[in-house]
Amino acid sequence: MASTSNWRSSLGAVDRYENINRLSKSIEAIGLSSTGTSHKSAIAAEAEAYNTSQSREEYDAACNTIIDAGAGQNPSSGVQDIFGPTITIGLFEECHHIASGLASEVYRCKAVALKVITETHNIEPHNPGREVKILQQVSHKNVIKISETFRDQERRLVMVFPFMPLTLAKLIGSGSISLEATKKCFHDLFSALTYLHEQGIIHRDIKPSNLLLASSSGPAYLSDFGTAWHPDLSNDEPADHKYLEVGTTCYRAPETLFGNRLYGTSLDMWAAGVMLAECVRKPPKALFESRDTSEDGNQLGLILSIFKTIGTPTKTTWPEALNFSTPPFEWYQEFPRESWDRLLPDVDEVAKDLIKKLVLYESGNRLRANAALTHQFFTSMKEAEY
Repeated sequence: MASTSNWRSSLGAVDRYENINRLSKSIEAIGLSSTGTSHKSAIAAEAEAYNTSQSREEYDAACNTIIDAGAGQNPSSGVQDIFGPTITIGLFEECHHIASGLASEVYRCKAVALKVITETHNIEPHNPGREVKILQQVSHKNVIKISETFRDQERRLVMVFPFMPLTLAKLIGSGSISLEATKKCFHDLFSALTYLHEQGIIHRDIKPSNLLLASSSGPAYLSDFGTAWHPDLSNDEPADHKYLEVGTTCYRAPETLFGNRLYGTSLDMWAAGVMLAECVRKPPKALFESRDTSEDGNQLGLILSIFKTIGTPTKTTWPEALNFSTPPFEWYQEFPRESWDRLLPDVDEVAKDLIKKLVLYESGNRLRANAALTHQFFTSMKEAEY
């Protein structure tokens, strides 16, 4: 029997192809996809089982649950075990719940994902109306495309997107991400951010779960613009007085923690650098520690973790902070910075260099997205992979 650590290497391409064919027939029999799309759904289901399972037994079980359901062996239970109970949303039938957010719920219906806004009033900086307008304006190969919007039976706003079977968060959760997969994901991310930042748009919630993947090797799509800032559409949020409650847990940039409402696009670059550090660590591990945003003390805990990791900032290392409403200087305890060699042991020097140029206190010194895109970290990628 293959060990837990190398079970994927013992799974041949022929075995995977046979599973995809069996999954395709079952998915069509269950009614989750039509004849024309069942094969694509099967590829997505097999890829998710392959990338998230910790052993061959888990992989086989994930595939067989769908296959058995299609064969009529307890089909109702099989489908619900995998996708959950179904509901109807507008004209979309048999929708399966797949994710929850502060102001929304996400469902899958065959080849599409439906984001249902559950809050009737905007919880700033969450603004679904602005999110729709931004997504309808932008067009980039690595930004998720919105196909339509409508109001469901309860008059809730629903956004429709193509369904993606994976996220960077799922790859991180699998316990291992190859260097090549990391390069592809972040090349796509920086490509999207270059496009957005050139228009003055700040995403403000860069995190692994918001980078959707068509497969474990990409392509990747930036999603969830619910808290994005737009120079023309964010009328209630002046450029010099932006909301500070943006970002999620350990990916929040330090300028928002100390009252800088003038922040710009470099906010996204800090989060991207923190994500990259997490991915190249073996095994993947967050660079900073943070509680959930809803928990008491989450902000102080994150500040303390940042200081303990990259050192307490000084007026020399973070001069822009002199103008913040709550400068971080004269902290009750000064922590020395950890060396990047200690923080990222056994990590490629080129990858380490890119991270060091992103995870910086002084926001003006962080690499811009277009510069990150041309960093040496990506030069080994083949042109066809871009």
